[in-house]
Amino acid sequence: MKTSLEVEYWVVDDDGDLVPPETLLDVSDHVDPEFVEPMVEIKTTPCSSMAELRAEFVDRISRVVDAARQQDKRLVPLATPLNASPAEIPYREKAGTDLQRRIVGRAFDDARVCAGTHVHFEQSSVVDQLNALTAIDPAFALVNSSSHYRGERLLACARPYLYRRCCYETCPEQGQLWPYVASVDEWENRLETAYDGFRERALDRGVDEATFDAEFDPYDAVWTPVRLRDAFPTVEWRSPDATLPSEILRLAGDVRSIVTDATDHGTVVAGADAAPSDDAVSLPSFETVDRTTDTAIHDGVADPAVRDYLRMFDITAADYDPLADRHPDERLSKRRACRLRLRAADRLEADLTRHVARA
Repeated sequence: MKTSLEVEYWVVDDDGDLVPPETLLDVSDHVDPEFVEPMVEIKTTPCSSMAELRAEFVDRISRVVDAARQQDKRLVPLATPLNASPAEIPYREKAGTDLQRRIVGRAFDDARVCAGTHVHFEQSSVVDQLNALTAIDPAFALVNSSSHYRGERLLACARPYLYRRCCYETCPEQGQLWPYVASVDEWENRLETAYDGFRERALDRGVDEATFDAEFDPYDAVWTPVRLRDAFPTVEWRSPDATLPSEILRLAGDVRSIVTDATDHGTVVAGADAAPSDDAVSLPSFETVDRTTDTAIHDGVADPAVRDYLRMFDITAADYDPLADRHPDERLSKRRACRLRLRAADRLEADLTRHVARA
C-alpha cells in the first residue's frame, strides 16, 4: 500500500516571530505555500515501504531546514503558534480561501492557526480503509503538539478543537468526523449532500453560482478528518497535528499497519449484523469513536479511556512523546511563545540529525 505524507510547518525568524517563507518555496517542487503566509507544506511522493517514506520525508524536511537556516529562518513543528494575533497570520491571497471565509463565516479564522499532518494511503479496499481510519481518529492525541491558542491554554489538543468544533461548527459536514459507511456509494451520496448544503449556504451569502462552481467540486468542498481523494486516488487521514518527523513517522507506521490489516482481512463494526471473518479487524461503534475523540480533544492521552481505546489497536501511548506536554499550562506571553517556537525548532533539527545518523 503506497503511502505519502503532507506536513505543515510554521516559519519563524531567529527571534521566533512568524514570517513568510518567501524563497523557501523554491527549494523543491515538493514544498508548497499554504493558505496563510507564515506556513509551508512539505510533501513526499507515494512510497511503497515505511523505510522509503522515512528516507524521503527526512531528506525533504532537511533540505528546507537547511535553506531556512541560510536565511535566518526556522521551521516550527507545532499545531498552533501558541500566541499569535490574526495580523501575525495573514491569509495568502487565494480565491478558494476567500470563498471559504465568506461561506463559513468569521469562525473560519480559527483554521488559520492550525498546522496539521495528512497521511495518504493508496486506495484498495476503500470502505475498510475509510472505516479503519475513522475508528483510529483519537490517535491524534499521541502527537498532540499544542494546547494553546492566543496565549491561553485552551484544551489538551487545541488544533482538532479549533478546526472541528469552532471553525466548522456551523458547517459540520465540511469539517467534522463522519460516521462509518457500508459502501463507496454511501460515501459518495454523503459527499454530494455535503456539497449541496455548502453550495446552498454559499448562495445564501451572496456567492455567485458560477464562481462557486468554478472553485469547488464535491471532493474539494469537504475538509473532514477522513476523506477520499479522487485525483490521486487515495484515502486521506487528516487527524494528526504537525510535530516532529520521528513522531509523525511512528504514527504513520502504526496506522498504516492497521489500514493494511483492514484492507487484507476486512472490518466489522461492533453490533453490526454482518458475520465477520475470523481475522477481520474489529472496530468499536461510531458512538464510542465519537465519545473517545471528544475525550482526547479535552484531555489528550493522559485520560485512561483514550489510552485503553488505542490499546485495542495495539498502539501504546507510552511509545509517544507529545510536544504539547513540554509546554507550561499557564498563559504564554508573546515573547515566551516565541522562545517556545524556537525551542520546538531546535527539537525538529535535532530529530532530523538523529534520523540522518541512523540512516
